[in-house]
Amino acid sequence: MLDNIKLSPDENAVIIIDQTKLPGEAKVLRLTTAAEMREAIMTLQVRGAPAIGIFAAYALYVLARSIPANADFSRTLKELKSYLNSTRPTAVNLSYALERMMNCAKKAGKKRENILKALGDECRQLQHEDVVVCRSISEYALKLVKDNWGIMTYCNAGPLATSRYGTALGGIFLGNERGYRFNVYCCETRPLMQGARLTAYELSEEGINTTLICDNMASRVMSEGKIQACFVGCDRVAANGDTANKIGTSMVAVLAKHYKIPFYVFCPTSTLDINCKSGKDIVIEERGGEEIHTGYFRERLAPDNESFKIYNPSFDVTPAELITAIVTENGIIKPPFEDSLRAIIRKKR
Repeated sequence: MLDNIKLSPDENAVIIIDQTKLPGEAKVLRLTTAAEMREAIMTLQVRGAPAIGIFAAYALYVLARSIPANADFSRTLKELKSYLNSTRPTAVNLSYALERMMNCAKKAGKKRENILKALGDECRQLQHEDVVVCRSISEYALKLVKDNWGIMTYCNAGPLATSRYGTALGGIFLGNERGYRFNVYCCETRPLMQGARLTAYELSEEGINTTLICDNMASRVMSEGKIQACFVGCDRVAANGDTANKIGTSMVAVLAKHYKIPFYVFCPTSTLDINCKSGKDIVIEERGGEEIHTGYFRERLAPDNESFKIYNPSFDVTPAELITAIVTENGIIKPPFEDSLRAIIRKKR
């Protein structure tokens, strides 16, 4: 499993694996400026809701260290926080991590050295917590599966999207360590192919039986009886249990409901947004058309003229009624979700 996010030894940079280059190249980036860090989030060099939160926390710490001595430290820190927070609107972990860092800075007082120490401790703690959280989620996942099961995944919610194990893939990795034999079917996940490039890569590297399929093959594979459960991550959970995840996730959920296959969503409690009433209130990020018409292809695949348009929402919302359970580090949540999600939040606090 790659060490995909960390501080540099001198703490003046955030070190990441450039996920846009995988699986062909494990390119390491050393990021020191706000523009580089914002670009890394925007272009998906770092991606996955928990990983984005961890990265943003480290980024804010590194940038805080670089604030000039003659600058208004508090005001500049707020500006940097807003700058990073504006990158991707759908994943709640980004704003959660940055807000947590800012609260930490407020509690540290007014001395610059005290604030920097507190921020450094907090970003490390956030990553440590993520490792513990993913391990706990993985343990709960194993309560839902049996040996030799076929599991369908969508997008990527493994170690690259977190710190260790992952959320939706965590149980698969942990089960593999304990001798389970899973047959995992990875949807390629158009347009950026995270299932093909990242999930299939992570699973196969660990020796897990992995089969890659095109997204539009999901129904066929389910109808053949090859799938006993669907495992997906998510970027935000609304108070009613609606979840936002990579575009196409709701398609898999609809198919799973039709074929009576359990559909499980995995996420840390930091992804729960109790202030968001339903999926209708989740802001869906739209991205450029080049991801669809060119993307990872050598040449443009679609027309290039003024009358031709491309619509590229990055996420869709899976309604709560299609979800069998939501799995967090604090337990397996089953419908009705509204009360149980609030109980999980209270437990965390």
